[in-house]
Amino acid sequence: MRSLLLLLLGLVLHQGCCLEFVIDGEWDEKATDMRDHRERHKRAILPNEEREHDEGIQGENITVKSYKVESRITSRFAHTTVKSSVVNSGSKSQSIAFNVQIPKQAFISNFTMNVNGITFVGTVKEKTVARNLYAQARARDKAAGIVRSNSLDMETFKTEVHVPAGSNIEFELHYQEMLLRKLGVYEHTLYLQPGRLVPHFNVDVYIYEPSGISTIQASNSLGAQLSELTQVTSSKDKAHVVFKPTLQQQRKCPDCSDTVIDGVLTVRYDVTRDSNVGELQVSDGHFVHFFAPSNLSPLPKNIVFVIDVSGSMWGVKMKQTVEAMQAILDDLTMEDNFSIIDFNHNVRCWSEELVPGSSIQIADAKKYVQSIKPNGGTNINEALMRAVQMLVKASNHGLIDPRSVSMIILVSDGDPTVGEIKLSTIQKNIKRAMREEFSLFSLGIGFDVDYDFLERIAMENRGLAQRIYANHDAAQQLRTFYSQVSSPLLRRIAVQFPDDSVTEVTQNRFDKYFSGSELVVAGKVLPSESDRLTSFTTASAARLDITLETEVDMTELDMELAKQQHSFTGFAKQMWAYITIKQLISERSLAPTAVKKRKITQRIMTLAVEHQFVTPLTALLVESEDAKERLLADSPKDPKHGCCSGQAFAGPSPVQLVYQPPPWVQMTTPAPLREVEKGPIAFHLPDKVNLVDNDPHFIIHLPGSNTDVCFNVDSKPGHILSLVSDYGTGLAVTGQLISSKQEHKGKLRTYFGLISVYYKPEGVSVAVSTDQITMTDGRNNHSFTWEATTDLTQDGVKISIKKNSHVTVTINNNIQVMVLLHRVWRKHPVNVDFLGIYLPNTNQYSPVVHGLIGQFSREPEVSVYDIHEGAERLKKEATMEVKGNKLIVTRGWQKDYRHDKKQGSNIYCWFIHNSGKGFIDGHYTDYIVPQLNSFIQMF
Repeated sequence: MRSLLLLLLGLVLHQGCCLEFVIDGEWDEKATDMRDHRERHKRAILPNEEREHDEGIQGENITVKSYKVESRITSRFAHTTVKSSVVNSGSKSQSIAFNVQIPKQAFISNFTMNVNGITFVGTVKEKTVARNLYAQARARDKAAGIVRSNSLDMETFKTEVHVPAGSNIEFELHYQEMLLRKLGVYEHTLYLQPGRLVPHFNVDVYIYEPSGISTIQASNSLGAQLSELTQVTSSKDKAHVVFKPTLQQQRKCPDCSDTVIDGVLTVRYDVTRDSNVGELQVSDGHFVHFFAPSNLSPLPKNIVFVIDVSGSMWGVKMKQTVEAMQAILDDLTMEDNFSIIDFNHNVRCWSEELVPGSSIQIADAKKYVQSIKPNGGTNINEALMRAVQMLVKASNHGLIDPRSVSMIILVSDGDPTVGEIKLSTIQKNIKRAMREEFSLFSLGIGFDVDYDFLERIAMENRGLAQRIYANHDAAQQLRTFYSQVSSPLLRRIAVQFPDDSVTEVTQNRFDKYFSGSELVVAGKVLPSESDRLTSFTTASAARLDITLETEVDMTELDMELAKQQHSFTGFAKQMWAYITIKQLISERSLAPTAVKKRKITQRIMTLAVEHQFVTPLTALLVESEDAKERLLADSPKDPKHGCCSGQAFAGPSPVQLVYQPPPWVQMTTPAPLREVEKGPIAFHLPDKVNLVDNDPHFIIHLPGSNTDVCFNVDSKPGHILSLVSDYGTGLAVTGQLISSKQEHKGKLRTYFGLISVYYKPEGVSVAVSTDQITMTDGRNNHSFTWEATTDLTQDGVKISIKKNSHVTVTINNNIQVMVLLHRVWRKHPVNVDFLGIYLPNTNQYSPVVHGLIGQFSREPEVSVYDIHEGAERLKKEATMEVKGNKLIVTRGWQKDYRHDKKQGSNIYCWFIHNSGKGFIDGHYTDYIVPQLNSFIQMF
C-alpha cells in the first residue's frame, strides 16, 4: 500500500494528463491551479518519471498463465483488447499490478477484472456522477491504480489489486484509436511488457481495409532471437499479424527465468488508392470520407525558422537542433523561400528578408546555424513578431506566390523571460499580427517549457504543436516533424455533400494538405430513398483548381463487414464519435466565454457516455456486481500539456470545429461553402463531330454539304500523329499509336494509346493514356486516374474527367477535345485498351490550323457523283472530286462510341482508300511528328 501511495504522490506532483484510478477520494482540481514557477518545477522533474520502468505484471510469487493482445483494425480504426490471467502463487495476500502502455491518442473504452469469481465491470459516466458513486463505496484497500504519461507516444494504464493467497485474477482492458497516416503509412503500435514468462502469450492484429491493402510490414524491438517470429499473412483487403513466442523463446537464456519480451511490436501499412478522389465509406448509418491524394506537384513554401538560443539550450539540445537544421535546409529547393531567426534576450536575423533556397544561400545558412552559441534569456514575443513581419513584408511586395504555403517553425525549450512575458498578451499579439494565409508550428524541446502555451499559439494560427523529447534523439524527431510538413500539395480543401444527405459532419474544411498524410471527414447519413451517397471535394493545387466527385453504395460495406470474421463492425459510428470528441476538446480549450465552454463540455460528456470513451470530462467506474467495491478511472486536465498530453490538434477558426486527426491539417476562414450540385454536370459534344476511333478510323463531318467522309491511317506502333496543329492559338493535339497483342487475320491492328493536348501560351500539356490523365505546366506535374469523376482548371485549361468513361479538355471556353476510354477484357488474347478522340466542328481555331483533323476546319469543296453498285452488294461506290483530285470512294459506315461504348452508333460515310490519299493534304506520313507536344512543320 505504501508503494501505491508513493505512486499517487508522484502523480500529484506532475499531474500527467491521462486516466487516474483514485483510491483515497476525489481528485483535487485546486492542485491544478498553481503558479507558473511551481508548474515549471513540475515540468522539470518529468524526465525522471519518464525513465521509470513498469513491468506489465508486478508482484512476488505470482504466475502469469496467459497474456493475450488482440487488435481489430477496420478502415483505420482500431479496437484493441489486452487480457491477462494471473494467480497469486504465494503463501500470503499481496498486491498484484496490471500495467498496459497504450497510445496517447487512444480512448480507453472499458476495463473489467475478475478476482476469485467476483467480476468488476467498467462503465463510462460523467466525471461528477462517477466520483459520487465511487465516494459512496470506497475500494477499502482492495484495488487501486493510476494512468500516467510515459515515453514519446504512450501512456500507462496501471491498476493494482490486493488479493489473498491462491487467488485467480483476470484483467481485460479495451481501448480504441484512429490510426493517423504519416509519411505515407498507418502505424499501429503495441507495447509488450508482461514482466514474466507466460505459457500462453499471443498477439493477433487483424486488418480489414475495404479498398485494399497496398503494403504491410510488421516488426518488433524485442531482440534478434524474436525478430523472425512476427508473421504476416495478407490478401487483397485483409491482413493478419501473429506473434506467438513459446515459453522457451521468451527466456533471456536457455536456463533463465526472466523474459526477453520488453518492447514494441509495430505494424505499418497503407491502403490501395485507385484515384486522387478519396475513399467514401458508409456503415451503420454513418459515413467516413478519407482523402489522401498523391501524384501532385508540391506547392512552394515560405518558411521562417525561429530558433531559441537561450542559455538553457546549451549542450545536447543545441547540438541536436543544429544537426536537424542541416538536414532540413538541404531539403529546400529554389521554389522555396526561407530565413532564420535566432533569439535569446535579443533577436537576430540571418537574413532580414526571405531568400530562395539556392545552394549558395543554404550553405551560408548552415554556417550561420553552426556558429550559434546559446546564452541569455528567452524573448519569444519579439522573435515571433519579427518572423511575422518578414512574411507580411514579402507578401506586400508580391514576393510570395499566392498559391504557396507560408509558415513559421518555432523551436524552443523554455518560457518567455525577457521582453513581453505575459503569455496571454503574447498569444494576442501573435494572433493579431498573423494573416490567414500564415501558419505557426511550435516545437517544444524537453519538459521545461510551457507546452500548453506553445499548443495554443499554434492552434490559433492554423498550425500545431509537438513536444520534442530531449532525452531521446531530438534531431531525428525534428527531422521527422519537418518531413511531414515539407511537401504541401493542396490548399483550401473543402469536402461537401448534397443538401439533406448527411448531418453532424465533422470538420470539412482544411487549410492545407501535406503529402503522406490524410484528411478524414465523418458524419451521420440521413434517411433517403437513394442507396447512394455522393461527396464533392474542392481544392487548390499549384496553379490548379480541382473538383472531385466520390460516390458509394450505402449498403455494400455493411454486407461485406458481416462476412468478415475479425472486422470491427461498429467502426464508422465509433470513428465519428472519436473525431467529434477530439475536435470538441480542442474547441473547448479555445472557448471565448464560460457559457460556450459549458455547452461544449456537456456535448463532450454526452457523446463520451453514449460511445463509452474515457475522456478528460468522463470517468470509468469499475465496480463489483453488488456495487460494494468500486474503482474509478479518472482523467483530470493537465493545464501544461493541454487536455490530452502528447496530442496535437489542428488550429481552428474562431467558429469552426477542429479535431486531432488527420495530422498537419489546419483550419482557415474561407468564404462560405458554395452549394454543391446534386450530381455531375454532363458534357455533350454536338451530334456532328470530327472523330478518330478504333483502328484508327477517321470520320470528318463537312457541315456545308452535310457529308461525312472516312479514312483509315495504316501507320505503325509508336508513331505520333498530328491531329490538330494550330500555331495561331498555340494548340497541338497529337496521338501515339499502340498495337494489338498479336495479329488478327494476318494484320496487326493499331490504336491510339496516348492523346496529348498541348496549349503553348500557358505551357500546359494534358496527356491522356489508358491508365491516367497527367497535367503538366513545365514546373508542376499532376496525375489522376480514370477511377474518379474530377474537374481541373488551370490557366484557361479545364479538364473534366468522367469516371471510367471520357475526358473533356476545354481551352479558353472555345476549343473542346473529348478523349473516350475503351476498356477490354484484360486477358483478351488480341485486343488492348485504347482511346478515341472527338472534336466538334464549332471549335474556334485560327486560320493557320492544320493536322489530320485540323485542316478540315476550312471545309473543302466536295462533289460526289456516279453513284453505283460496288464490289460488295451493300456498299455503293462513287466518284468524289475534292482538292482537284478524283477519288473512287465506297459507301460504308464507321462507329461513334460516345453514347454506346460497346456497340457504338453507325455513321454512314464515303470511305477514302489508301490512308486518305487525295483527301488529306500530302501523305499521311507527313503528319508523323517527333514528340507529343509537336506542331507539324509543313503546309
